[in-house]
Parts: sequence; C-alpha cells; structure tokens
Amino acid sequence: MRAIIYCRVSTDKKVQETSLQRQKEELMKLAEAYGFKIAECIEEQASGYEIDREGVFQMLDYFSDKQADCLLIQDETRLGRGNTKIALYHQLQKLDVGIYTSFYDGELELSEADSMVLQIVSIVEEYQRKIHNAKIKRGMKKAVENGFDPSKNLSNRNKAPGKERKDFPIEEVVRLRQHELTFQEIADTLNGLGHSVSKATVHRRYQEYLDT
Repeated sequence: MRAIIYCRVSTDKKVQETSLQRQKEELMKLAEAYGFKIAECIEEQASGYEIDREGVFQMLDYFSDKQADCLLIQDETRLGRGNTKIALYHQLQKLDVGIYTSFYDGELELSEADSMVLQIVSIVEEYQRKIHNAKIKRGMKKAVENGFDPSKNLSNRNKAPGKERKDFPIEEVVRLRQHELTFQEIADTLNGLGHSVSKATVHRRYQEYLDT
C-alpha cells in the first residue's frame, strides 16, 4: 500500500524540529515494517485544534485523488484535537483510508467515545442526504404540476455534476417564478436535473435577467 506520513508539532520553537524528525523516523520504520511505499511525508507546525492546515489539505488531496491508501501518524493527537480530530476521522473514513500509528505499532484503535461520535455523525449525514433528496423530489413535483417539462432540459444528463453546469436555463427560472416557486424550490429542481446551483446563484441570475 501507498502511505502518507503526517508529522505535526504545535509550535514553531526550534526545539520542536527534533520532535518532527523523531516522528518521521518512527513512521518510516513503521512503513518499512508493514511494507508500505511512502508516497509523501508531510511535516507542519500548527495547532491540532485548527482545521485550516496546509498539510491536512495536501494529505486529503492525495487520498481523494487515490494517490495513497493509508495514513501514518505518531498518535491520534498528531492528526488533530477536539472536534477537528473527529472531523478528520470522519473524512478519512469516508475516503476508506486506513490509519496506522507508531504508538500502537499498527492500526489506530479508536476510543469508545470517538467511535460513538463517528456513528452519530454518520447517521446525521445520512439523514441530511435524505432530506436533500426529498427537497429535490418536492421541488420537481411542484414544478411539473406547474407545467415544467424536464425532458426539454436534459442536454447535460450524460455529464457529471460540477462547475461546468453553472450555465442553466434562465428561461425556466423565469417561468417557474411566474408559477410562484421559491428560489430554493427552483434551485432544488435544477439540481434534480443535474445543474449544480445554489439558491443564491439562482436568485442572482434572476435579478441579472430582470436588470437586462
């Protein structure tokens, strides 16, 4: 497997440089013991409570791009502390990333409390997804009841959703507004058709149309 080594210290004091080096050496030995190929070694000096860390984003990019399979850290506090730690656990779990530590000399063993919190987060996320899908269905149903024909607006149906879909049919927005749909309902309808747009974007484009 391809591994990312992540080392962190919380201050920029000179003495902490030896701690970073020690972490790196321990984790390189761990990688060798498990036969992992090191894809990248990331070192940074930042608070574990801070989520906005360049090293963290670099690490997540590797996993998102499937350029690495597992993460090596000295112990769980090196990854993060408090809510930041839980958030990163959850993100890594979604990316199916294995976490190994030199402290356990193997896979990370989550505490019972951390495991419980992650289960709760997963349940909440699942219900948020269900609510989002229900809103899209509700918006689509109301739009169709008001004369909207989705078959006329499926030119992008074979494309993956993304930024290129910001170009959406403004004429349909105008027509749906005439049928008294809210901007949120219109955004939900457009999302159901594959146009990745927010309520704010729909409202802004509608105002731009009125101003022309």
